[in-house]
Amino acid sequence: MYAKVCEPVRLTRDCPAVAVPEGVPVDLPQGTVGSISQALGGSFTVYVQGKMFRIDGKDADALGREPLPVPELPPGATDADVERLVWEALRGCYDPELPVNVVDLGLVYGCRVEMRPDGNRDVHITMTLTEPSCGMGDVIACDVRGRVERVPTVAAAHVSLVFEPRWTPDRMSDVAKLATGVY
Repeated sequence: MYAKVCEPVRLTRDCPAVAVPEGVPVDLPQGTVGSISQALGGSFTVYVQGKMFRIDGKDADALGREPLPVPELPPGATDADVERLVWEALRGCYDPELPVNVVDLGLVYGCRVEMRPDGNRDVHITMTLTEPSCGMGDVIACDVRGRVERVPTVAAAHVSLVFEPRWTPDRMSDVAKLATGVY
Protein backbone atom coordinates (compact mmCIF):
# COMPACT_ATOMS: atom_id res chain seq x y z
CA MET A 1 0.00 0.00 0.00
CA TYR A 2 2.05 2.92 -1.30
CA ALA A 3 1.29 6.51 -2.22
CA LYS A 4 3.30 8.77 -4.44
CA VAL A 5 5.77 10.81 -2.40
CA CYS A 6 4.38 14.29 -1.79
CA GLU A 7 0.92 13.30 -2.99
CA PRO A 8 -1.37 16.24 -2.08
CA VAL A 9 -4.29 15.54 0.21
CA ARG A 10 -7.14 17.45 1.89
CA LEU A 11 -8.74 15.92 4.99
CA THR A 12 -12.40 15.11 4.43
CA ARG A 13 -13.17 15.11 8.16
CA ASP A 14 -11.55 15.96 11.49
CA CYS A 15 -8.84 13.38 12.05
CA PRO A 16 -6.72 12.26 15.00
CA ALA A 17 -3.00 12.22 14.26
CA VAL A 18 0.32 12.03 16.08
CA ALA A 19 3.06 14.64 15.69
CA VAL A 20 6.35 13.13 14.52
CA PRO A 21 8.85 12.70 16.15
CA GLU A 22 7.40 14.03 19.43
CA GLY A 23 4.65 11.40 19.63
CA VAL A 24 2.08 13.98 20.78
CA PRO A 25 -1.57 13.33 19.80
CA VAL A 26 -3.27 16.12 17.86
CA ASP A 27 -6.51 16.63 15.97
CA LEU A 28 -6.20 17.85 12.40
CA PRO A 29 -9.35 19.68 11.29
CA GLN A 30 -11.42 18.87 8.22
CA GLY A 31 -10.08 20.74 5.20
CA THR A 32 -6.43 20.59 6.35
CA VAL A 33 -4.18 20.46 3.29
CA GLY A 34 -0.93 18.55 3.29
CA SER A 35 1.02 15.94 1.38
CA ILE A 36 1.45 12.23 1.98
CA SER A 37 5.15 11.47 2.26
CA GLN A 38 4.81 7.82 3.30
CA ALA A 39 1.94 5.35 3.03
CA LEU A 40 3.21 1.98 4.18
CA GLY A 41 1.37 -0.79 5.95
CA GLY A 42 -1.84 1.19 5.91
CA SER A 43 -0.66 4.13 8.03
CA PHE A 44 0.32 7.48 6.60
CA THR A 45 2.94 10.11 7.27
CA VAL A 46 1.60 13.49 6.18
CA TYR A 47 3.39 16.84 5.96
CA VAL A 48 1.24 19.79 6.98
CA GLN A 49 2.81 23.25 7.00
CA GLY A 50 6.33 21.82 7.36
CA LYS A 51 5.41 19.44 10.19
CA MET A 52 5.09 15.62 10.01
CA PHE A 53 2.05 13.77 11.36
CA ARG A 54 1.21 10.07 11.45
CA ILE A 55 -2.36 9.09 10.61
CA ASP A 56 -3.46 5.58 11.52
CA GLY A 57 -4.89 3.29 8.87
CA LYS A 58 -8.25 3.17 10.65
CA ASP A 59 -8.59 6.85 9.71
CA ALA A 60 -7.62 6.33 6.05
CA ASP A 61 -11.05 7.51 4.95
CA ALA A 62 -10.18 11.05 6.13
CA LEU A 63 -7.48 10.98 3.43
CA GLY A 64 -9.80 9.51 0.82
CA ARG A 65 -8.22 6.07 1.16
CA GLU A 66 -9.56 2.63 2.01
CA PRO A 67 -9.10 1.40 5.59
CA LEU A 68 -7.08 -1.74 6.24
CA PRO A 69 -8.87 -5.04 5.58
CA VAL A 70 -9.37 -7.42 8.49
CA PRO A 71 -7.02 -10.44 8.24
CA GLU A 72 -8.69 -13.80 7.60
CA LEU A 73 -8.09 -16.94 9.63
CA PRO A 74 -9.33 -20.39 8.57
CA PRO A 75 -11.81 -22.21 10.83
CA GLY A 76 -10.05 -24.36 13.44
CA ALA A 77 -6.86 -22.35 13.15
CA THR A 78 -3.95 -23.37 15.35
CA ASP A 79 -1.73 -21.14 17.46
CA ALA A 80 0.87 -21.47 14.67
CA ASP A 81 -1.70 -20.13 12.15
CA VAL A 82 -2.41 -17.18 14.44
CA GLU A 83 1.29 -16.54 14.96
CA ARG A 84 1.81 -16.48 11.19
CA LEU A 85 -0.88 -13.78 10.86
CA VAL A 86 0.60 -11.88 13.81
CA TRP A 87 3.99 -11.74 12.06
CA GLU A 88 2.22 -10.53 8.89
CA ALA A 89 0.51 -7.84 10.95
CA LEU A 90 3.84 -6.81 12.48
CA ARG A 91 5.29 -6.43 8.98
CA GLY A 92 2.60 -3.79 8.44
CA CYS A 93 3.90 -1.63 11.31
CA TYR A 94 6.30 1.11 10.25
CA ASP A 95 8.32 3.73 12.00
CA PRO A 96 6.73 6.97 10.69
CA GLU A 97 10.17 8.31 9.76
CA LEU A 98 11.57 5.21 8.03
CA PRO A 99 10.32 3.23 5.03
CA VAL A 100 10.97 -0.08 6.80
CA ASN A 101 8.67 -2.24 8.93
CA VAL A 102 9.50 -3.09 12.55
CA VAL A 103 10.29 -6.73 11.72
CA ASP A 104 12.85 -5.90 9.03
CA LEU A 105 14.31 -3.18 11.26
CA GLY A 106 14.98 -5.93 13.80
CA LEU A 107 12.89 -4.26 16.49
CA VAL A 108 10.77 -7.32 17.32
CA TYR A 109 12.63 -9.62 19.71
CA GLY A 110 9.86 -12.12 20.32
CA CYS A 111 6.25 -13.16 19.79
CA ARG A 112 4.35 -15.64 21.94
CA VAL A 113 0.73 -16.78 21.40
CA GLU A 114 -1.23 -18.17 24.37
CA MET A 115 -4.62 -19.85 24.15
CA ARG A 116 -7.23 -18.68 26.66
CA PRO A 117 -9.82 -21.06 28.13
CA ASP A 118 -12.52 -19.28 26.08
CA GLY A 119 -10.76 -20.16 22.80
CA ASN A 120 -9.40 -16.67 22.21
CA ARG A 121 -5.72 -15.82 22.43
CA ASP A 122 -3.32 -13.44 24.11
CA VAL A 123 -0.26 -12.39 22.15
CA HIS A 124 2.88 -11.17 23.90
CA ILE A 125 5.28 -9.08 21.81
CA THR A 126 8.74 -8.09 23.06
CA MET A 127 10.30 -5.33 21.06
CA THR A 128 12.70 -2.42 21.22
CA LEU A 129 13.32 0.89 19.49
CA THR A 130 16.30 2.10 17.49
CA GLU A 131 16.95 4.57 20.33
CA PRO A 132 15.58 4.47 23.90
CA SER A 133 14.82 8.20 23.62
CA CYS A 134 12.65 7.75 20.50
CA GLY A 135 9.58 9.95 20.97
CA MET A 136 7.53 7.63 18.80
CA GLY A 137 7.98 4.56 21.04
CA ASP A 138 4.48 4.66 22.51
CA VAL A 139 2.98 5.34 19.09
CA ILE A 140 4.81 2.41 17.48
CA ALA A 141 3.86 0.11 20.39
CA CYS A 142 0.22 1.23 20.07
CA ASP A 143 0.32 0.55 16.32
CA VAL A 144 1.74 -2.93 16.99
CA ARG A 145 -0.95 -3.61 19.60
CA GLY A 146 -3.73 -2.41 17.30
CA ARG A 147 -2.50 -4.40 14.30
CA VAL A 148 -2.11 -7.61 16.28
CA GLU A 149 -5.53 -7.24 17.91
CA ARG A 150 -7.11 -7.15 14.42
CA VAL A 151 -6.04 -10.78 13.93
CA PRO A 152 -9.09 -13.03 14.47
CA THR A 153 -9.20 -14.80 17.87
CA VAL A 154 -6.65 -12.39 19.39
CA ALA A 155 -8.36 -10.95 22.46
CA ALA A 156 -5.39 -8.90 23.66
CA ALA A 157 -1.92 -7.99 22.49
CA HIS A 158 0.62 -7.13 25.17
CA VAL A 159 3.62 -5.13 23.96
CA SER A 160 6.72 -4.89 26.14
CA LEU A 161 9.35 -2.32 25.14
CA VAL A 162 12.78 -3.47 26.28
CA PHE A 163 16.22 -1.98 25.78
CA GLU A 164 18.39 -5.00 26.59
CA PRO A 165 19.85 -6.18 24.41
CA ARG A 166 20.28 -2.79 22.84
CA TRP A 167 19.26 -2.52 19.18
CA THR A 168 22.06 -2.21 16.61
CA PRO A 169 21.91 -1.99 12.81
CA ASP A 170 23.18 -5.59 12.71
CA ARG A 171 19.62 -6.66 13.59
CA MET A 172 18.28 -5.21 10.32
CA SER A 173 17.39 -7.45 7.39
CA ASP A 174 19.25 -6.97 4.13
CA VAL A 175 16.10 -5.35 2.70
CA ALA A 176 16.07 -2.83 5.56
CA LYS A 177 19.76 -2.08 5.13
CA LEU A 178 19.24 -1.38 1.43
CA ALA A 179 16.18 0.81 2.08
CA THR A 180 17.98 2.91 4.69
CA GLY A 181 21.45 2.93 3.15
CA VAL A 182 22.99 1.10 6.11
CA TYR A 183 25.68 -1.39 5.04
